[in-house]
Amino acid sequence: MSAGGGTKAIIAALAANLAIAVAKFVAFVFTGSSSMLAESVHSVADSGNQALLILGGKRAARQRTREHPFGYGRERYFYAFVVAVVLFTIGALFSLYEGWHKISDPHPVESPQWAFGVLIFAIVAEGFSFRTAIKESRRLKGDKSWVSFVRRAKAPELPVVLLEDLGALLGLIFALFGVTMAVVTGDGVWDGVGTLAIGVLLAIIAIVLAVETKSLLIGESAAPEIEERICAAVEEAPEVDRVIHLRTLHLGPEELLVAAKIAVRHDETAAEVARGIDEAERRIREAVPIARVIYLEPDLYRVQV
Repeated sequence: MSAGGGTKAIIAALAANLAIAVAKFVAFVFTGSSSMLAESVHSVADSGNQALLILGGKRAARQRTREHPFGYGRERYFYAFVVAVVLFTIGALFSLYEGWHKISDPHPVESPQWAFGVLIFAIVAEGFSFRTAIKESRRLKGDKSWVSFVRRAKAPELPVVLLEDLGALLGLIFALFGVTMAVVTGDGVWDGVGTLAIGVLLAIIAIVLAVETKSLLIGESAAPEIEERICAAVEEAPEVDRVIHLRTLHLGPEELLVAAKIAVRHDETAAEVARGIDEAERRIREAVPIARVIYLEPDLYRVQV
């Protein structure tokens, strides 16, 4: 996986979630808290998700084959979509069921000191993971807002880890609130309320991830500023008059397909047209290094009336 895929952020999140999952399960055994059980399953699901992202990055790096002539770059999008499905089915649905069950049949939280200790530890660990994800994302985010970064990023790993870590921190706060209220009031219903809140939160994050990764999986064009650089590079070639139309498609986060119909002068020879196309391709690759596959079709520009 490339540096743009946020390998460091994924590994930090995986290490944190594995440690937190073990601690949460221990706390659940001692407390019987449904919030702790929901958070335990949440951390296990997150750990599996990070493993899926790493697997997707390794499979996407395979060389192209005759059956897949454009390579396997989109595998990263596929595994990111699977992450959204796993987060919803395992994390959200389980938490919603467990919360409803605890509200229907409430029990007091036993040995709450275990829950408080583990939740505080988990918040610190998740905070470290979230900080790493933010640090890695700033390199790609630029001056865009965080919402725009999540919506427009072509590498799915960092937005996935960011949203997962944010959801984990908020989920821990909900769990801490539920356990605290259950201990203070002596009413186990509050523990169920905290669990339901975790389930709703995970469902929202899973839906956002599914929508964004589905768009990448179907196929997205390059950002407008990238397409403008491509057009400018093509039109700088002396043998090219203008770009008639341009189509781009991300074959992967760092792989771009460029197809364009370019206008050449009617009196140019075949050799001059060929040189112009070669020069235009060279200029495109200089301006946009991720343009790996380029198809340029020469034509005569006709003014439509």
